[in-house]
Amino acid sequence: MKLLIAVGVIALMVGGFLFVKGPSPVIIVAPEHIFDIAGVAVTNTMFSSWIVVGLLCLVAIIAGRGVSLVPSGFSGFVEAIVSGFYGIVVGVAGEENGRKFFWVIATIFFYVLASNYFGLLPFNGIVGKVEPGHGEKQVAFQQTSIAGFPVAYIGIAPEECEGAACPGSQAAAPAGGAAKSAAAAKPEAAHEGKTFGLLAPYFRSVNTDVNTPLAIAIFSFIFVEYWGLSALGPGYLKKFFAFGALSKGPMGLIDVFVGLLELVSELSRMVSFTFRLFGNVFAGEVLLMMMSFLVPFVLVDIFFGLELFVGLVQAFVFAMLTLVFAQTAVAHHGGGDHGEASSADHH
Repeated sequence: MKLLIAVGVIALMVGGFLFVKGPSPVIIVAPEHIFDIAGVAVTNTMFSSWIVVGLLCLVAIIAGRGVSLVPSGFSGFVEAIVSGFYGIVVGVAGEENGRKFFWVIATIFFYVLASNYFGLLPFNGIVGKVEPGHGEKQVAFQQTSIAGFPVAYIGIAPEECEGAACPGSQAAAPAGGAAKSAAAAKPEAAHEGKTFGLLAPYFRSVNTDVNTPLAIAIFSFIFVEYWGLSALGPGYLKKFFAFGALSKGPMGLIDVFVGLLELVSELSRMVSFTFRLFGNVFAGEVLLMMMSFLVPFVLVDIFFGLELFVGLVQAFVFAMLTLVFAQTAVAHHGGGDHGEASSADHH
């Protein structure tokens, strides 16, 4: 039995590589422009983010309509997930701060999680519009339409061309019209009904666009600082700008330096948040793309399962780090004016 399973797996790997693999993937870091709205360029990651937000709103509306004293069905499932996550937040920050932080932490977690999982759906990266290549290897696409809306699918056969060899390329055109012969027309006939170029997919994982993780990181940073100022007042800024410590003499310079280091550390969180999420999601996208090309049917399923786990972990890590930093920001430090005020109140 084990031998048959091993032979079957090898047969799937070899057969997939020889007969089912698609064109060699083209890895592009920047999001692709797909259409314009009122003169505003819309990228595929932006378009995907709108869909993710729409789906989250739809889930909230459907679940909200079914809320009852005894949860059941879809509403009960959603309530169980939200309640479980609320319990985690309260367990870290306490009841009072947990209620204050929850809506921001939950928004980050569920949005990042939904974005990561949306990027794993099978239509990502394969349906879109074909753009002419700019010196890169170009791939043949068969044009079709759905509900009257033109789309392009990657062909099963990895038919490719490169540079001047591509049909319609200016470099491939004859210098004179009379020089065009029947032999030169044969490649065009062979490629009839196909378009050569690079695919700009309509759907792409939202967090493969570095702007999205950066926006969420800035969003997280602003709320952490807001909560710190709300809880501690202007005294919260003393941990960054401890210039009052200069009255202590030369030793006070150490406090000033430590405060400035704390400020740099606070700002650097936005960078670490951004590239941790972007790097993991983009690397996962490239990994699945390459495995789908090299070893269809077998290894891609294993890595797909891995990406499901990574998507959950990245959303949870982003949300929990924001929660921990928020709890640290609102915590009263023992020394300084707060400690003195607390002592005076006690007496």
